[in-house]
Amino acid sequence: MQQALHRSSLVPRGFVVESAYYEGDKAIVVVRASGSVGLCPSCGTVSRSVHRRYRRRVTDLPLSGRIVQLLVIARRFRCGAVLCGRQIFTERFAEGVLAPSARRTASLDSIVHHLGLALGGRPAAGFAKRLMLPVSKDTLLRVVRRRSRRPTDPLKVIGVDDWAWRRNHRYASIICNLERRRVVTLLPDREPATAQAWLSAHPTIAIVARDRGGGYGEAAAKALPHAVQVADRWDLMENASRTFLDAVRKSMRQIRTVIGATTINPKLLTAAERLQYEGYLRREETNAAILALSKNGIPIKQIVRQTGHSRKLIRQVVRGECHDVFRTRQSSLDLHLPWLDEQWASGCRNGAELWRRLTGLGFRGSLRVISEWATRRRRAERADTKLAEDSVGQDDRAPHDNRAGLPHESGDRHGRGDRSWRANLGRGTRDHCRIPHDDPPQDRGGSHDVDRARPR
Repeated sequence: MQQALHRSSLVPRGFVVESAYYEGDKAIVVVRASGSVGLCPSCGTVSRSVHRRYRRRVTDLPLSGRIVQLLVIARRFRCGAVLCGRQIFTERFAEGVLAPSARRTASLDSIVHHLGLALGGRPAAGFAKRLMLPVSKDTLLRVVRRRSRRPTDPLKVIGVDDWAWRRNHRYASIICNLERRRVVTLLPDREPATAQAWLSAHPTIAIVARDRGGGYGEAAAKALPHAVQVADRWDLMENASRTFLDAVRKSMRQIRTVIGATTINPKLLTAAERLQYEGYLRREETNAAILALSKNGIPIKQIVRQTGHSRKLIRQVVRGECHDVFRTRQSSLDLHLPWLDEQWASGCRNGAELWRRLTGLGFRGSLRVISEWATRRRRAERADTKLAEDSVGQDDRAPHDNRAGLPHESGDRHGRGDRSWRANLGRGTRDHCRIPHDDPPQDRGGSHDVDRARPR
């Protein structure tokens, strides 16, 4: 028995076709809901009062090799319940047809999900394109993750740490499942009582990884006395690295004396490096005045009053904490220095040409970075050539530094005022710079004048 084919049978159930037309390679079908009432999602009140209408574009299954888009004329209803907090709501469609805020129908979303499960991201995206399903590889993976079931296994090994809603203003706690490497939950704050209440609700936890602060440790000890508490690996590495760097900074003067990296030539520095070097000299002058007062037995509080510096600065100087001449930070050229050395050795000395070639290899830095590197390299080579020419004909030559290619100066032959400052910046990094190893500068008149110490 034959049945008539209605246009509404070509679209998901619950919709009535208003019109249909072609728009390029797409088939646009204008539909509306067949019902005349709306059900409030908050209180369940039935409403017939329409507030307004709007249009939604939803992708459906393809038809005859064309992408099908449903232009849904959706309605907003007014909720008549007095105690309902939602005055206006959008109409909901039948379950399994179109989810709220969805851009694809349920039937199309199911096919996308199965494609992602079967083929993965990129292969499924290519296959979906042939099936006239406009989805990207990221969309396929998102659908798979959204429909995946959350693990129901009890928690055994977790990590807890704080994180910032807004840095320096509001912090919270994050708890992760270290076995699955997934976030379990976010706590609204980082108070021990909040963490203790959550941990008490999960008695199966056997190991808690945390930072070295006492808040989370106290909460875990009260809520899970049987659990083993371990220090987080990142915090251990961070604390060890910080302690090591502090110890190295306190001994940098002796380290430079041992390795022979003792002098800086201001003529080889760039403008930014020269500013940092001048600031270093001012800080050394200030530190010398502070150390002199401390050796005379003057307390820190009195030194603060006389010099005008902060208590924190005075305490750092007295404890021997000092900063290096140049700020040590990673450069964007670090990964490309071997390639630049090869190009320079092969005869390419133009900064713009080096930048163009390096950009083709994926370098994202500016032309100025390469130009400054090339300038420093030329200056270092000119300095090497000049020193080599000056040393020709001399019988007693000073030993050479393998890294810098420049002769060391002996402290026995030259006085403090005659020592020259030099550096090798040939590779474009500040690690080759040399800084003085002699004692903090003293006042030429023989006395320490605090008022002459410049602020940092």
